[in-house]
Amino acid sequence: MTTQALSYGESAWTDGKRYLWLLSPLVPVLALIGLGLHQITGFGAFAWSGPLLVYVLIPLLDWLIGVDRNNPPESAVAGLENDRYYRAIVYAYLPAQYLVTLLGAWIAVHGNLAVWEYAGLILTVGAINGIGINTAHELGHKKESFDRWLAKFTLAPVAYGHFFVEHNKGHHKNVATPDDPASSKMGESFWAFLPRTVIGSVRSAWSIEKERLARNRQGVWSLDNEVLQAWAMSVVLFGAITLWLGWAALPFLLLQAAYGASLLEVINYIEHYGLLRQKLASGRYERCTPRHSWNSNHIVTNLFLYQLQRHSDHHANPTRRFQALRHFDDSPQLPSGYASMLIPAYIPWLWFRQMDPLVAKHYDGDLTKANLHPPKRAALLARWQRAPLDDGHPEPFPGGHDKTPAAGAARSSRYQCTDCGFIYDEAQGCPREGFAPGTRWSQIPDGWSCPDCAVRDKVDFRKLD
Repeated sequence: MTTQALSYGESAWTDGKRYLWLLSPLVPVLALIGLGLHQITGFGAFAWSGPLLVYVLIPLLDWLIGVDRNNPPESAVAGLENDRYYRAIVYAYLPAQYLVTLLGAWIAVHGNLAVWEYAGLILTVGAINGIGINTAHELGHKKESFDRWLAKFTLAPVAYGHFFVEHNKGHHKNVATPDDPASSKMGESFWAFLPRTVIGSVRSAWSIEKERLARNRQGVWSLDNEVLQAWAMSVVLFGAITLWLGWAALPFLLLQAAYGASLLEVINYIEHYGLLRQKLASGRYERCTPRHSWNSNHIVTNLFLYQLQRHSDHHANPTRRFQALRHFDDSPQLPSGYASMLIPAYIPWLWFRQMDPLVAKHYDGDLTKANLHPPKRAALLARWQRAPLDDGHPEPFPGGHDKTPAAGAARSSRYQCTDCGFIYDEAQGCPREGFAPGTRWSQIPDGWSCPDCAVRDKVDFRKLD
């Protein structure tokens, strides 16, 4: 699906999937067609178009079409990143998403639906808004303020606006560690993970914003609180629809939002199941690498989800746009695409039977290196442990440095994130993070992470000449 024509270092590469990426914004359009056909024909099965797409059609196409492991050459990445066509594809999801939400609410109130049709309508609209979280995910990682605002706007119909803060600044910092509410543990069922991640992600987002605002000498209830901003968008949207259609619309909006949020969380459950970053002698966790995310190269799901399944490269390079994400041979691979893994994730015994052997294989039988669910730890070790325990002193991760930057010099200095290139200039500070102009590097808390990618901590920045 991807063509490459390289000679002597010069690239004549073209993106063979350039127009296939349009499948991503086509998702809500397909739901609109389904809802329209339901209204025209009265055939109740069309109300179930969303779940049929997510649980049946996409997995079937994944199975039929297979995988694509090709990567764009590095010489083509800059051109891909700067091509506005790919940005337009992401933006195109939003209008149809909102139309599905509005039409779905209208049908729920005025459609005289049977109970089974009403249930299908909830799942269809919830699926579109749940997949919309992935659109918000792509937008929220970008540096442009317009994209970040659009990310919150995209999250409004699913009422999960805190994801914008927690994912970017919490999950990416703590991924594949016990500190991350969005990283599932081996032996933990999805149904045990779900309340833990929902509650934990809200707490994490609130704590992150409280700390940032405190640096700006603002209270947590400030209008600058990005969690409150995002939640307010949902309140305004749901309030406006309720004023339009009456109170009967509100239960529908809340139910579809709950299901949409659960779609995000089941994907979170899949993405890092049982994977663990090891602690270094310094007490810090090793850097996130391709080995800390489950990947899939099944092409159809990748086309529908802005290549979310190339999750390893995303965590290593969060600001990289979807069209430039790469496959890594050393990243653990799922048996199938995300869409095909949803049903097994809902059935604990089936999930454990499928995934626990893969976790054990990934760690060569040494389950002391995996992220284990504490209540199941003894049973998991008894069943899967095949290697001797390590000595408790893991080798520092190659390329990881624990050197602390020197204290700020008399004149202003600049420090650059080694992942995304963000530059902290002492003269300018970083007001959005609560650091006024003139704040010295030595005054920045040691636990502070890059505000753009959250992958690198202060200790990882390099001083610029």
